[in-house]
Amino acid sequence: MTSKERLKQTLNHKQPDRVVVDFGATPVTGIHVKVVEQLRDYFGLEKRLVKVTEPYQMLGEIDADLMDAMGVDVIGLNPRTTIFGFENEDWKEFKTFWGQEVLVSKHFNTSIDNYGDLLIYPEGDTSVPASGKMPKSGYFFDSIIRQEPIDDANLNVEDNLEEFKLFSEEDVAYWKRVAADIDGSNRGIIANMGGTALGDIALVPAPFLRNPKGIRDVTEWYMSTIMRTDYLHQIFEKQTQIAIENLKLFHGIMGDSIDALFICGTDFGTQDSTFCSPESYNELYKPYYKIINNWIHKNTNWKSFKHSCGAVESFMTNFIESGFDIINPVQINAKGMEPENLKNSYGNSLTFWGGGVDTQQTLPFGTPKEVEQQVIRECEIFAKDGGFVFNTVHNIQATVPFDNVIAMLNAIKIFNGE
Repeated sequence: MTSKERLKQTLNHKQPDRVVVDFGATPVTGIHVKVVEQLRDYFGLEKRLVKVTEPYQMLGEIDADLMDAMGVDVIGLNPRTTIFGFENEDWKEFKTFWGQEVLVSKHFNTSIDNYGDLLIYPEGDTSVPASGKMPKSGYFFDSIIRQEPIDDANLNVEDNLEEFKLFSEEDVAYWKRVAADIDGSNRGIIANMGGTALGDIALVPAPFLRNPKGIRDVTEWYMSTIMRTDYLHQIFEKQTQIAIENLKLFHGIMGDSIDALFICGTDFGTQDSTFCSPESYNELYKPYYKIINNWIHKNTNWKSFKHSCGAVESFMTNFIESGFDIINPVQINAKGMEPENLKNSYGNSLTFWGGGVDTQQTLPFGTPKEVEQQVIRECEIFAKDGGFVFNTVHNIQATVPFDNVIAMLNAIKIFNGE
């Protein structure tokens, strides 16, 4: 089977010839640029600086040669601009705090603050306040909250819709180039069109906007789900209308060349509970998710991808009723997220994209043998009858022992009989 055939089988809950593997296809299934360099060296690939394709989390590009070496089946298609609002183009060299030389976009403009931390700017514009900060001892950026005073009597929905626009001519031209590049690919493809994320807390602070308006403070946003529900309904309604129009354009360009679409990264789970009740989810989020997913299922053969960290077992039925086909990252170490129960209870409806190894304890702190054992055990549970794409529980971080990364890759091969 080709990788594309393998992914299609998996997403249709049929047993493929081996487990589908994804590393790097989405902003939540990636690998830190430091580890990407280590992998290239380990496999003896051409020496070259690794590109930072997702600067917020400092994720590295997984080139085709590394995909082949790692047995990766899935390609990811990213939006025209990064989370900091600039395009990845005209690459330049940059030395990180940890001493690695990498390639970054020419718009990756930074400065050092009084504490020695690294500041980055929206759209690369250093004339406006920075929108992200990387601590000098850190490996990725945190958003800087830039909240203007909130006047509840004069809240304007358009302020929180500034980033949600119909595709521009630039966007259309970009996606046409991407479509041409993937034409004839034998790998599975997941696309991140953008603009479909309802209340994604990583996007609420708008690190991509020079001067964000509206509600942009994380705490205020969570409070708004109860205090300003009508306001959020208006945002989601208009955002969904724009998303449908962009989906029509996107489908006209991509057709059936892609297999899945990244819809939303809104987290509903904490380590041992949820941010809201299922009833609140059904009232505020579900109606709009259903509109988006129903359009996809009616007009395309794509599967829809939902990311939510945490203890979201109680939301699985709601996700299914919302029309989602795929759940990620499958945080198996969170309360109630036991793999056997997830597979037995929801495996006929949901594809589990992730959950292959725990990234909070086992991968960073376990032994290589413990990593191998967990990977094989999770594959045995999740891979039965299809409906499983191997990935870790979220991105592989910079400080993970490299021996554990290799143990994980070898365990996948062992399970696949390679």
